[in-house]
Amino acid sequence: MKFSLRFNNDLPTRDYTALAQAAEAAGFDQFWVSDDLFLRSAPVILTACAAATRRIELGTCIVNPYTLHPAEMAMMAATLDEISGGRFNLGISAGAAEFLKWVGITPVKPMRLVAETITALRKLFAGERAEFQGELLRWTDEAFLRFTPTRKIPIYIGALSPQMLKLTGMVADGGLPLLLPPEHYETVQPLIAQGAKEAGRQLEELDLAACIWVSVAKDRRAAEMALRQKIAYYGHALSPLIWDRLGVTQADFQPIERAAMSDNDLPRAAQMVTPEMLKIGVVGSPQDIIKRLEPLVAQGVRHLSFGPPLGADPLEAIEVLGRDVLPYFK
Repeated sequence: MKFSLRFNNDLPTRDYTALAQAAEAAGFDQFWVSDDLFLRSAPVILTACAAATRRIELGTCIVNPYTLHPAEMAMMAATLDEISGGRFNLGISAGAAEFLKWVGITPVKPMRLVAETITALRKLFAGERAEFQGELLRWTDEAFLRFTPTRKIPIYIGALSPQMLKLTGMVADGGLPLLLPPEHYETVQPLIAQGAKEAGRQLEELDLAACIWVSVAKDRRAAEMALRQKIAYYGHALSPLIWDRLGVTQADFQPIERAAMSDNDLPRAAQMVTPEMLKIGVVGSPQDIIKRLEPLVAQGVRHLSFGPPLGADPLEAIEVLGRDVLPYFK
């Protein structure tokens, strides 16, 4: 069994080294940081974390080829793998259209671009010097890394849509599908397995992380508020597959989105989150979390990934998860 933590890039930069060190001490295997637009830079955060840790793997969840060209993506990944001593994992996907529109980008053929990006990255990580002629990506034989990568860096896909989930099974080394709610695994796993089968691969070849949102705190109300704020910020940008699973629509999130984004009033937006929306994550004690996750492990999950909000005090949440939840599933 593998365990990882995921954080958004919305905390003060100095917090992440302490969180990564705590995660390493608590027995987690991986530490992921998102790279959402107009927040803090995940590569910079992970560079600091690499210097502050020794064992734990580090990764982006996720970068996208619309705002970060694959050439720069390769440079960043190879450099982070070098500085971390071979501990970096590259999490990529197409990015959320709702956020890309902030910078005037309309995603064109997202699945094709992600697939071509992965092909191009693997050539660069392998030290190849050759032309690349895809449908969306093209470069000459002068496009190659001028230093030797540490290794062929593992590539994970952050998938939400059915087609991107299938692509994960077809080409990725690992998957970071958001299971919002955790029971969404029943929908996600067959799609990834289908992609793997079509590509002649075994599902067991992939490191498939069951990515859930968890909020742990002594004060249940504080834990619930942390989850409410995260749902208020991201709910409108999730996949229709997730909305359907919850029994809600994007229209249900529109007044919440206006309060959170346009009015910049996250506390008010959080109060508008409904009970159905709260089912996206798990709130409560370690026992509550164990009970909710046991069915996933029974279905074959071998990588549990705990993501934001984690709780009112993330360091406390890491300690609690490491003490009470990880040993149970190990």
